[in-house]
Amino acid sequence: MSDIDRVGSSIYYQHSGSIPLASKISYHMRRKMFQLFMEEFTPDPHTTILDVGVTSDSFYPESNYFERMYPYPNQITCVGTEDGSHLMKAYKGLKYRRVTTGQPLPFRSLEFDIVFSNATVEHVGSRSAQARFLKEICRVGKSFFVTTPSRWFPFEHHTGLPLLHYLPSTLFRKIIQHSRYKYWASESTLNILTAVELKELFPEECRTEVRVLRLLGVGSNLVAYGKSPS
Repeated sequence: MSDIDRVGSSIYYQHSGSIPLASKISYHMRRKMFQLFMEEFTPDPHTTILDVGVTSDSFYPESNYFERMYPYPNQITCVGTEDGSHLMKAYKGLKYRRVTTGQPLPFRSLEFDIVFSNATVEHVGSRSAQARFLKEICRVGKSFFVTTPSRWFPFEHHTGLPLLHYLPSTLFRKIIQHSRYKYWASESTLNILTAVELKELFPEECRTEVRVLRLLGVGSNLVAYGKSPS
């Protein structure tokens, strides 16, 4: 039985999650991202949060890390394409709804104080699909905090492969499409971004800052945050 067949596991961790060092590095970087989130927004017990992109995984400490670290889980609403109902059992007061990729989020405009989304935008498809995804995040939240792996990190975050993702995307996908990493060979499952590309995807009316978080001096993760138009 493969890792992705186990109850509570997620396809998003089928390769990177099996590399202990990669898992430790990922958790380290996610702690840095959470710290940045708390510093920028200073949320209180009344701040409403929408977390877009939770997973079914319950094995790795870096998965659904926001729920693990956030001090007010009863103020979190989660959505994801996988089954995240286990989070409602783990965190009292948390709410979960399952959604479909490419469909509008089932919430009113500016319903939440902050929309948080970790490592999800790279999985929603084409650049136009990514732009629609980010526009929805800006629609339902007064503020937003979006993270994604940097394309210029030497190791591709999902496969663990070094440098191949520096090639043109079509060539990278062609190389891995007949390998054990074939799940990631489609634009619909993996479309990684640079800092410039990420910022350009946000609606012009959103005040967006993009920060590059570094690991040993090398850009590892991108964080885009700001305010939606009122």
